[in-house]
Amino acid sequence: MKSSSPLIYSCSGCSNVAQLANDLALDLDQNELAEMSCIVGVGGGVAPLVRLARSGRPVIVLDGCSLQCSKMCLDKVGVKPAPAMTFNKLGLRKRKGEKYLAEEYDVAKNELMQAYREFISNTNDSK
Repeated sequence: MKSSSPLIYSCSGCSNVAQLANDLALDLDQNELAEMSCIVGVGGGVAPLVRLARSGRPVIVLDGCSLQCSKMCLDKVGVKPAPAMTFNKLGLRKRKGEKYLAEEYDVAKNELMQAYREFISNTNDSK
């Protein structure tokens, strides 16, 4: 993965939308569209992970619900992600202890890819 590619952080909590956020972040990482890093390490103050988050690379954050735990971890170390997506704002209902549905994946992935394309376009325009 190129060091200029965006970093992506995601929630991976105990609900359907949390696991959806994590799986979509993994998808972007595995397709080399972004490099996934550890949000728990950032929130826990693990020095190398905080340094990476603060490296100046573009940052994308995916949260499952309105608590926005991943975004809050980045805020804590002074990193402002763009885009920052929260899946329950897409009308996806948080269900603790359940897996996400295929339809929920499709809705979230479509929104994420649209936001990703806009993000990349804006990033390229500013160069």
